[in-house]
Formats: sequence, structure tokens, C-alpha cells
Amino acid sequence: MGYEPNELPTALPRDLEAKDTSIIFFEQNIRTLIYLCYVKVKKHQSGFITIMGNPNVGKSTLMNSLMGLDLSIITHKAQTTRHRILGIVSGDNYQMVLSDTPGIIKPAYEMQNSMMNFVKEALDDADVLIYMVSIGETKIKDEMLLKKIQNSKIPVIVLINKIDISNQDEVTAFLKHWEKLIPNSSIYSISALTGFFIPELIDILKSHLPEGPEYFPKDQITDKPERFFVNEAIRSQILEHYTKEIPYSVEVETEEFFEEEKIIKIRSVILVERESQKGILIGHKGKKLKTVGVGARKSLQSFFGKKIHLETHVKVSKNWRSNIHQLKRFGYQN
Repeated sequence: MGYEPNELPTALPRDLEAKDTSIIFFEQNIRTLIYLCYVKVKKHQSGFITIMGNPNVGKSTLMNSLMGLDLSIITHKAQTTRHRILGIVSGDNYQMVLSDTPGIIKPAYEMQNSMMNFVKEALDDADVLIYMVSIGETKIKDEMLLKKIQNSKIPVIVLINKIDISNQDEVTAFLKHWEKLIPNSSIYSISALTGFFIPELIDILKSHLPEGPEYFPKDQITDKPERFFVNEAIRSQILEHYTKEIPYSVEVETEEFFEEEKIIKIRSVILVERESQKGILIGHKGKKLKTVGVGARKSLQSFFGKKIHLETHVKVSKNWRSNIHQLKRFGYQN
């Protein structure tokens, strides 16, 4: 639409008066025509979405389903996730920063204290809170946490997971129960493992995002460095192949990570608390450790899309889970 210079309107037409409208003047020639047009500006929405709940309810499976890739370790064992892991999902006009957090437990040693601090930080940072339960759970054991959720000023979503191993009557009963327990929340039943209701959940989460900036570059998918995922891949194999105290007494530290055009060369150290654990981890003639290395290498090749050369060693670091200096070194404390 064009106007002669002496005919420019003094106000916008009513149908153009909107908060998300920008007015742009194009001056072709000061003595000829000035063009007035409007452009609808899309609001950018962004926010931090915290996923929390008891151990082994499917938080990491949910995180990976929302991301569309395996970012967090998934096993049947409790306390698999030790750190707060950010997964970043971005679109043209939105950015969801997902926090996968350790399962809520009563701490028994210093490392678990640090794990629960990660949960607290994620809760304090949240713009949207997801509290996840599995079929069979009827309460939040931590009364202070329950009250905090019930009095939350941010959107609260309760997800009842693992409905693929339940039936409709049971699911309906749990939906009603959690609606009464946390009346300020939206309740949904999902199966993070099979992907049931995940596309709908993504749309729901987007709708709750406040208007905000890009917190991370659009092509970034996590806040963790490559070495972190090497450590997690190795620890995942240990969780899978060992029982009792071994998986919980282990920490992995990647000392070397050299990326070339077609191959990544990695050297990692697996730390245990006692000499007896070292022998169990290595196994007869090193066979058990080799199994861990082969599984981790395959996982890392899929993750990085390159050939992996992985070298692993086992060392003893006595009582590292209660050593504040060691916990700082491994990223559990600032």
C-alpha cells in the first residue's frame, strides 16, 4: 500500500494496532513515494523445564524421548542419574531447556548430598515443573517438597508414567488420586518408553513457556562437554554388567579425548573405592573390563558418528564419594 508524502496517515488503521506488529517505512525516493507496511513479529518463547521424581520412574527415558536422542543413561537400576543434565530443544521461535535430575532420595553420603543439591537448583530455576511418578505411586514422601509443589507459582505437570504395563481402570484411578493430591497441576498419563503422548506433551510444554531469549545457540543440544558423555557411556555399561555395590562405587574420568577427521581417540580411568572392587571390575584375565569397553565403544560410535578408539584403566581412590575435594574434581560440587 503506497501513500503520497503529503498523504501519510497520522495513525495506524485499527486492525494494525497490535503488540506483535512492527511498522516499517520504505523510502524509495523522498520526492516520490513512501511505502508503509507491517510485519507480524513472532514472539520467542523460552524457559527451563525441570523433570523430577523418585528414582527409577522414567525421568531419563522421558528426557531422551523429548530430545529424540539418547542423552541420559537409561537402566533398570535406581540412582542411575547423578548429575543435572540439560537437554536443549530449539525451534524458530522457542527454546526448551530440559533438566534431567537425580531421583529424590535421603542422602547417605556426601555425593548423594550433592545429587540432591542438583535437584534443588533445578527446582529453583524452573519455569515449568514436571513431577513424574510411575503406576503404583500414591504419595510424595518429602512433605516439604509436596507443599512446595502444591504452592508453586509456576505451571506444574504431573506425569503418570509406565501406563504400558497397566490398564485403563488403574490409570483412571491414579489420575483422580493425583488430581486431589496436587490440585494446582495438570495431570497426564504417558509411556515414555513407547512414546505414547510424547508429541502432545511437547506441544503442552511449548504452550507453558514464557516469552524469553535464546539461552543457548539454536544448534546446541546440551550443556555438557564430550568427555561427560564418554564417562556416562562407560558408567552405563558398568551399571548393566555389574551388581551390588560396584556400579554405585564407580566414577569415570576421561583423561584424553583427541578428535580427528575419522576417529576419536579416548583414554578413560575408572575409579573404585577399594582394591577388592578393582579386581571384580577387571575380572578374570580382564574379560569383564573388556566387555565394558566394547559396549561403551559401540555406544560412543553411535553417539558421535565416528570410529572410536577407547582405552580404559582401573584405579583405586579410597572413599571418593565422601571426599569433598574429589567430588569437586568430578563436578558434583562447585
